[in-house]
Amino acid sequence: MRRHEWLERIRRLDPDRDFHEIYRISSAHEFPWDTVQALGFALYRTYAVPGIGRLLAGTGEFTGRTQKRYDDTALILDAVLEHGFDSVPGREAIRRMNRMHRHYDIPDDDFRYVLATFVVVPKRWLDDYGWRPYSEHEVRAATNYYRALGRRMNIPDVPDNYAGFERLLDDYERRHFAFDAGGRAVSDATLDLFASWYPGPLGTAMRKASLCLMDDALREAFGYPAPSAALRRAVRSALRLRGRAVRLMPPRRRPRYARQNPNVRGYPDGYRIAELGTFPSGCPVLHDEGAERPPRPPVSGPPGDGR
Repeated sequence: MRRHEWLERIRRLDPDRDFHEIYRISSAHEFPWDTVQALGFALYRTYAVPGIGRLLAGTGEFTGRTQKRYDDTALILDAVLEHGFDSVPGREAIRRMNRMHRHYDIPDDDFRYVLATFVVVPKRWLDDYGWRPYSEHEVRAATNYYRALGRRMNIPDVPDNYAGFERLLDDYERRHFAFDAGGRAVSDATLDLFASWYPGPLGTAMRKASLCLMDDALREAFGYPAPSAALRRAVRSALRLRGRAVRLMPPRRRPRYARQNPNVRGYPDGYRIAELGTFPSGCPVLHDEGAERPPRPPVSGPPGDGR
């Protein structure tokens, strides 16, 4: 199999119709490690929005059971990626996600922003550190993939294209990034989790490396001191060197999903999608247990689910 054979296959597909298949190839064959890192970093950015960080800290889940929250998020999103939106596991994963969200008074602006991080941050990560950047087909497919997810979450006014998501993300962060004690607590717990995956001094080094990957606005919103310019250059250069090394490797024949990530550690004996996530009893702004999130008018978008 030639190094760019997957990319050639992607270019033969239609990103407006086959967006799920394109995104699955990109995420599970071309960039499995980078996708996991980028989506984790995308979610991490949301903690710098005081309303989001404060809510997550208030549940106690992201500070008290950080590994489980990491695992559950990865596995729920993974089920949709692996099986598709209209598969039984995919529908169950989206249902589980919507039932968790309905317990909290989350503004639609926040939902749109989180969705935008999943579209924009992976592209920016691959532009900086990937063995190649996303192709135009992959950008359009990823955009359509998350638009499809947004429709199933009943999020209104989702952007039509990547440029719209990028404007939304940048504008939202400019207006909302700020220090909040709850967001800082969730950030500290997340960085501690990352460090726990590595033994001893290596864990401490990885925590410092994580600070080097933050832009100034994100780091300042959490109140972290700036790392030295030399350390920041070294960390980012190391990731770029990794990308060059991966470019020389043969293509991945078998897909690799987030559930195969060794850092997903909470379910050694397996799991059921319906049992992932939180089941709040006494959460902030608790809603009626019997009510789903209110339906909204459908958001226009590409037809089908690309399966």
